[in-house]
Amino acid sequence: MHREVPDGDELERMVCRDCGFIHYVNPKVVTGAVVTWRPPGRDLANEQVLLCRRAIEPREGFWTLPAGYLELGESTEAGAMREAHEEARARIEIDRLLAVYNITRISQVQTIYRARLVSPDVSAGLESLEVALFDWADVPWDDLAFPTVRWALRHYLETRDLDGFAPFGNPPDETPDYV
Repeated sequence: MHREVPDGDELERMVCRDCGFIHYVNPKVVTGAVVTWRPPGRDLANEQVLLCRRAIEPREGFWTLPAGYLELGESTEAGAMREAHEEARARIEIDRLLAVYNITRISQVQTIYRARLVSPDVSAGLESLEVALFDWADVPWDDLAFPTVRWALRHYLETRDLDGFAPFGNPPDETPDYV
């Protein structure tokens, strides 16, 4: 393998000298959800949000949404459901796409959904130190693991009483520069 610009391309790639195979390196896709619980018959004032305290680096010990890398052959919705189960032993129902964040500095695309817990019975999975349902007033804003967690929680709060809205992207003041 060596670096060259293949015919019909504009970017340098790793190309096999013998067979011409081009090894493309593409962004990673992360998928997850803002997962909420509202007891039956209760209004939005009684809604809680599920957060997981990370048991792994990066940002071990900080709170995050149930989210992670998409697996091969998996839809983003199925990945969000799998991640909720792996990290919080949570069964969820996806409502709709909340946001797509482009994190170019680390080559990630994140798809974040709105989802509801089927049951409030949650517990820490292997990648979580603990999981908890937080009242919105008690969300540990200063201890969130990543900017995208803060963005997604705020975007959820902006839309939680709306049935129709366009999914969000990076906030204007935090949009990465493109080369």
